[in-house]
Amino acid sequence: MKELSRIATGVNPSSTMAIDTLFKQMKAEGQNVIGFAAGEPDFNTPESIKEAAIQAIHDNFTRYTPPSGTVELKQAICSRMKADCGLDYAPNQVVVSSGAKHIVYLSLRVLVNPGDEVILPAPAWVSYYELIRMVGGVPVVVSTSEEEGFKLSPEKLEAAITDKTKAIIFNNPSNPTGMVYSAEQLKPLMDVCVRHDLYVISDEIYYGLVYDGKPFTSVAAMGEEVKKRTILINGVSKSYAMTGWRIGYALAEPEIAKVMSSYVSHSTGSPCSISQKAALQGLTAPQEETDAMREAFQARRDYMVERINGMEGISCICPEGAFYIMVNVQKQLGRTICGEKIETDNDFATAFLKHGLVALVPGDGFSAPGYVRWSYAASMENIKEGLDRLEKFLAQ
Repeated sequence: MKELSRIATGVNPSSTMAIDTLFKQMKAEGQNVIGFAAGEPDFNTPESIKEAAIQAIHDNFTRYTPPSGTVELKQAICSRMKADCGLDYAPNQVVVSSGAKHIVYLSLRVLVNPGDEVILPAPAWVSYYELIRMVGGVPVVVSTSEEEGFKLSPEKLEAAITDKTKAIIFNNPSNPTGMVYSAEQLKPLMDVCVRHDLYVISDEIYYGLVYDGKPFTSVAAMGEEVKKRTILINGVSKSYAMTGWRIGYALAEPEIAKVMSSYVSHSTGSPCSISQKAALQGLTAPQEETDAMREAFQARRDYMVERINGMEGISCICPEGAFYIMVNVQKQLGRTICGEKIETDNDFATAFLKHGLVALVPGDGFSAPGYVRWSYAASMENIKEGLDRLEKFLAQ
């Protein structure tokens, strides 16, 4: 038979799959394992959102909608972005699809030609790198350090740009670091993007989870020249605990949104009609439940940061948003723990799962070797137990 697509076969599976497979195997065997790898809130979807979905079924709102989403949902998205971020968009600038991950893919698909370079600040979410490659683009990883607060500097951005650079993927707040860029930090970065005429794919899916009363500034709020080059990505999964409902959306210039809509019409088609009604309810209802969830996450974060930084041989910086902590385990490399030689963060995570019965995500998959990501989208009871197990594991 003829060969399969070289682009498709070149896509690598998630580097975290081995840990996840072992975790599920141990759980199936009845072992008392605790997982902190989740990229989704542990809260239930609010009742009013579930009721809206049930009502949609009773109303027989179960047929195809326009490919890029209903007009009423697009209007609600525009209103929410205006209320939360001070951004003015019209419904013809909105594209709704089956989750923010698919929206990232669509954004790359409409911007990138084969061979175009896309800058990717790291640590970065594991899927960005492969998504760039899936459209024939060339990922250009620009590493940032803990000493830099895991934030990209304009100097590093400038140095990474070539005549082949088309875009940058910007994730704020960040998965996996939880870092949040202030308006003062964004401005010089966006000045570089405008000067070099780069598109900005700004994934702001965690924008509702920023802590300590700090304001959130969208990339698109950094001036009209930035806004017209930006594809703003968001969704309902994190702020409303709706990961399984699969509703993400993009806001962009009308001509970009039109091309994205055309692409949707020939690929996935319209997003789930029932999920759209549920998302509409989440976006238009009072936001008290989102506020309560954010407060709970902040309390968990504070507890974890204090405990981790009180342990010998590991450390972390305090994340400003999202629900992840990057734990520095570099001092553990070279040790032997429970008979396991720890040479990499993958070794640490594997040994901790096997002997400490706790699942974390190795940092290597995020282009952050020497770190492990710990999600605090888990109950305080499990967090306390997990940290107790970590303390015991490190003392071996």
